[in-house]
Amino acid sequence: MPPNPSRGARHTVSGLAAALLALAVPMAAAQPASAAGPGQVSTVTYTAAERTAALSHWTPARMKQVGRGVDLGATGPLSKPWTGKAVPSIGRLFFVDSRGQDTWCTASAVTSGNRSVIMTAAHCARLGSSPVNTYSDIVFVPGYAKGKAPYGRYAVKSTMTPRSWAEDTVNDVAAMVVATPAKGKRLTDAVGAQKIAFGRPTGKRVTAFGYPGTTPQRGERLLYCAGTTQRAPEGEQRVPCDLGGGASGGPWLADFDSTTGKGTVVSVNSHGAGDGGSPMYGPMFAKTARAVYDAAQRG
Repeated sequence: MPPNPSRGARHTVSGLAAALLALAVPMAAAQPASAAGPGQVSTVTYTAAERTAALSHWTPARMKQVGRGVDLGATGPLSKPWTGKAVPSIGRLFFVDSRGQDTWCTASAVTSGNRSVIMTAAHCARLGSSPVNTYSDIVFVPGYAKGKAPYGRYAVKSTMTPRSWAEDTVNDVAAMVVATPAKGKRLTDAVGAQKIAFGRPTGKRVTAFGYPGTTPQRGERLLYCAGTTQRAPEGEQRVPCDLGGGASGGPWLADFDSTTGKGTVVSVNSHGAGDGGSPMYGPMFAKTARAVYDAAQRG
């Protein structure tokens, strides 16, 4: 998982987290979230050859193998397997991190002009406070379940993160644009899309989803938590939830309808509490999140 430096006592919930990497990295000072404007979005693009290589890298066997050697402890009491209607717009996001290690996060397809945008956490796209450390071989597998990719695999062709993340580890949100398979449909034409909203106040109930590497699921099943959001310092919000590493980037869905599997993305899983448990923190979706989303729509 990407070695995302924590601010203060916070621990990330990136794919395999520091529990696997055990790497000391510079810690960014706690800062308030900054507003994004023109020029404040960092974009990384991947060539057609790189996307082909990514799809070749993430074979079905490799996708299953990446979680088998992970032991992040038992799944928490607030995290439950999703057993309702399938939610194909949510999937597992596989990639190779800046240390060359296979890992994963969670992402969701959202409504967009190009019908090809997914939302996730910035630390699932690149290392914070280190502009040159971006990730490679990024592939989104919508509706992933127990080694199967029922809706195919989508190689990521560009990632958009706040420049404040690349430089200062602030604003943990990312948008990505996936390439349409040669003989397939555009992403949201194939799997549907969640709505997305910006500027929503806290105090509302959300359902947070993710593919944590905790036992016994180890990334093979979609789990969820549900609760009421509260405002938190540093431009964040929190919700009672103990989804573990691998759930990073998973959507917080407001107005979620379990009969349709649809809601509105108002944040993404960023990090847990200092002890790795509840609550879960996520960025407020305001100007910064809107800027990266709009950049992706144009991608």
